[in-house]
Formats: sequence, structure tokens, C-alpha cells
Amino acid sequence: MILQSLVKYYEILANDEDSNIPKLGYSKANVSYAVNLSLEGELLNIIPLKIGAQRGKKIVEVPQSMEVPEQEKKSVGIKSNFLCENSTYIFGIDNKGKPERSKACFEAFKQLHIKVLKDVDHVTAQAIINFVSHWDADKAKEHPALIEYLDEISVANFVFKINGGEYVHQNREIRHAWEKHKSNSDYTNVMQCLVTGKESSIARLHPSIKGVRGAQSVGGSLVSFNERAYESYGREKEQGLNAPVSEYATFAYTTVLHFLLADSSHKLNLGDATIIFWAESPKQIYQDFMSLYINGLEVSKGENSVHDEVAAREIKSIFEKIAQGKPIGELSDAFDEKTNFHILAISPNAARLAVRFYITNSFGEFVKKIGNHYEDLKIEKQYPTDPDTFSIWRLLNETVSPTSKDKVATPLMAGATLKAIITGTRYPASLYNSIMLRIKAEKDISYYKVSIIKAYLSRNTNKFEEVLTMALNEQSENSTYILGRLFAVLEKAQQDASPGINTTIKDRYFTSACATPASVFPMLLRLSQHHISKADYGYASDKRIADILDKLDMEKNPFPANLSLEEQGVFILGYYHQKNAFYPKNNKKSEEK
Repeated sequence: MILQSLVKYYEILANDEDSNIPKLGYSKANVSYAVNLSLEGELLNIIPLKIGAQRGKKIVEVPQSMEVPEQEKKSVGIKSNFLCENSTYIFGIDNKGKPERSKACFEAFKQLHIKVLKDVDHVTAQAIINFVSHWDADKAKEHPALIEYLDEISVANFVFKINGGEYVHQNREIRHAWEKHKSNSDYTNVMQCLVTGKESSIARLHPSIKGVRGAQSVGGSLVSFNERAYESYGREKEQGLNAPVSEYATFAYTTVLHFLLADSSHKLNLGDATIIFWAESPKQIYQDFMSLYINGLEVSKGENSVHDEVAAREIKSIFEKIAQGKPIGELSDAFDEKTNFHILAISPNAARLAVRFYITNSFGEFVKKIGNHYEDLKIEKQYPTDPDTFSIWRLLNETVSPTSKDKVATPLMAGATLKAIITGTRYPASLYNSIMLRIKAEKDISYYKVSIIKAYLSRNTNKFEEVLTMALNEQSENSTYILGRLFAVLEKAQQDASPGINTTIKDRYFTSACATPASVFPMLLRLSQHHISKADYGYASDKRIADILDKLDMEKNPFPANLSLEEQGVFILGYYHQKNAFYPKNNKKSEEK
């Protein structure tokens, strides 16, 4: 299912004139230098091709991505690429203390290029043949054109130019020769492809996928077999034949995966998982919208940004209309809500890649599910500067201790939370538990943390509907919610008695009051009488306390000995709502300003 969807998306992009996805027989590679040859095949000089890129606050030089002839998957064997290789294959330079192997690499490079180009009647092809035929690998390090680059070229990729002109791999006749060579591959295991269903040549090795965060630098495989236990009967040591995928389908799914993983503005990193998503459409606006939507419209100026400003403005407009409850189908001609949309999460696993989850649905359904998530989070803001919506990263950051060296949420919780958001299912209990732990440890009842508590209780329980409101519900008869309100009123009485006090009853008693009310509230009520007597307007606090105690009906329902974890969340909601209710005019004036 995953490979079929990826192949289908590759075909959509390949048929789109505006797409720059590599065609069959080609792939993207990071290239650092060009080998500049004369028409006679002599090495003239090395041309640096690195480009400047923003990395944090610095501009650094990085290799540029180029479409080159398809790269071979390499492990321990010797196998040369065509017209794009490293210094060991092109020059025979020994970078690893293995001179004999380096010579064998150069020989493989030489034989491949002679084989592909021998029948090409073009001066460029002849220049390459002359170069590989006359190059002396033993004296490579002494060549004046290479001396200044010896410390830099050990792992860099090179392409070729002739007299500083066009790249050799872009020459039409040479491309034709390469494509002919690829179509006449010696590997001819013909079977039914599991992806296309057609009888075709099967790929024995699948290219490694690069770009997954945390994976090995050489990449990882989605399809591979390296032990007898994983192989089918009669397919021992036959790698890809255990799960036959045609060479075409293999090329298509790996190429489009690299295309998606290279697009930093349309992929997400959550925990140890890399999340990519795509629509069955050549229009990039679907990915633009989803990237912004999942981020809660937090558009960064760094790597994860939407490059099309017109699309960004349109998406923001649509986002506001969705918040008003309008159907997505009525919002813009740029979208078709019935378009299939796919979300894939991949994690590194040694030399392989593990699929954390794969979800497919219509674009409109995904938008509705994420919209429901934001609706669940909605609560009255603590400060006017708080955002109306916030991203999943901001949400997950609330579960991490501010003093922790590792500022990343646990991978399992991060993946489970995103999956709950995009499928509309229950939030993981680990998310709620982590937020409760942070509140008790930090005594910080913030807008973000309370929003998460409200969202969890709204979606995961059906017992507290009357208190899961945007703002204070004074009519609520829920005793736990009322206890939270009472604690806020007692704290306000203390603050009125001692303006500017640094440490309040919240810092000392909130955790106990939240978990075991009976052990704390009697003492806090006695203490409040002292605060009321000191305050200029203590009678106001006294009245608030009396009104709330009347709602509790202490004779019939004394303070509970303990509260469940869900009830503690309701307590926090009551505290937050009541505290916000003390300053409605100030908030309103600030918002108007």
C-alpha cells in the first residue's frame, strides 16, 4: 500500500511539466566539485560547486543538489556510478589506507565509462574515454590540479565539464547512451511486481533512503533481507526477490521519497520520527496548507517555512474560515476536499527504516480532524499575547522539563499524539500524565498546559462536559471544579493582603490541594481569615469564599480525601478559569489596544 501510493505520486509528478523530480534512470545527488577536462581528456582544473546555505545564524558552504545518472547502492563491494563519483573512483586516490582497493575502484569506473560511451559519436564522450584511458592513478596525488583539494575531496562527489562548458551528464547524446545502457541491464529476473502487478525485471537491491533524521549517513532501506530467518523458501541470499518489486517501481518509490525528504518545508520531525505527507495532486498548495495547519499557523523563517507567500496568505484566509465552521469545499478553488492525502512516519532502525505509521484519507477529512483538535484545545487565553492556536511542537514542549538537557519529548508519546490528532482518536494517556507531572513540579498553570488538559478530558472522557468550557462556568455544580475555583479565591485573598508577594499558597500547597484536598483546605480556610483581616477590601474575598463554600455544601459533602488524576485535571481547570475571571477588563483593554 505504501509503495503503491509513492509510485502513484511519482507518476503524478513525472507527468507535471513544472516538477523537477528526476526521470527514470536519474537521481539527485549532492555534488561539491566539477572535474574540468580538455577535449583531449586532460585534467585542467577542479571547479568548486558548493553554495552558501543558512544554518542557524551562519552562512555555510554545502554541496548543491543536482540531477545525475542514477546512483548505485553500495555496501562493501565495488560498483561505480556513471559521471558522478567520489575521488577514489574517479582518480584512484586512496583515502582509507587501501591502495589496492582504490585502484580496483578506478578500474571499475574506467570500464563502466568505456562500455557506455564507446559507441557515442561525440567529442564530449571521447574526452571522457581519453581521460579514463590515460589517467595514472598512482600519480593522482601529485597532479597540480588536485594538490590543493586533497584534504577536502575524500568524501565529496564530482561531476564532469569540458572546457568549463556544460555538464557532461547533461549532454543529450550521452544521456541517450546512459538510458540505453540502463534498459539493457544484465540483471533479468522477471517476476510479477508486487506494486504494479506487471511481469517485469525485479530489483535485487533497493537504493538506500537518505534524509531521515537519526538514520545512518549512507541511508537506510525500507525493503531488504539479510538473514535466513527473514527469507522465503527457495530465495536464500536473493535479497529483493523475497519481496519482488520491479526496477521501475523501486526507482519510482525511492526517488519520490528522496524528493519528499529533501523538502524541509513539508516534512516534520517528531521525536525520532520523520513525518512526510503528500496529496495525489501536482499542486504543492496541499502540502503548504497541511504544513501550516499542523503548525497552528506558526510560520518560521528558517528551514521549515512555506516559500510561496501567495499560498501562505490564502491558507491563512482559509484557516480563519474553517475556524468559523465553514466546510472546506466552499472555501477555495485551490483545493479539492476529496483528493487523497497520505501521511507517513519513518524512524531509523540501524541500517533500515521502520514505518511508525501510515495513514491515508481524503484531504478534507484530515483538515476536519486537525480542526477538531484545535477546537478541543480552545480555552480563554491567560494573556492577550497568547496565540489562538499553537503547533504540536509547542504542545509537546510542555511535557519537557525546562531544566532538561534533552528538550525533546519522548518519541513514543510524540508519535502517538500526532496520530491521535490526524485520526481524531483519543490522545495518549502519557501526554496527560506528563502535563500533570510538569504542573506539580513547576507550579506553572499556563495557558498551554491547561489547553492540553481540556483537550484530553474533552476527547477521552464524557464525565466533565459542563466544566470543559472556554471560560469560567459559575453555574457548575462539579465539586472538584469548585474546589479549584476555591483555591484561586484563597490565593487572591493572600495577594490582596500582601501585594507583590513572591511566594503564594500555590507554590507551597497546590500539589497537595489538587491531590488530597481534605489534608490542606481546612488549614487554608483558617489562614484566609488572617489575609481577609489585613486586606483593604477583604470583605470581597470573604464573600467569594462564602459563595463557593455554599456551592460545596460542606455538611453533606466534606472535602474529599483524594482525587483521581482526571479529577485533578478538572481541579486545575477550575483554578485557571477562576483566576482568569479576576482580570476580564484588563484582558479586554489589552486586546483592544
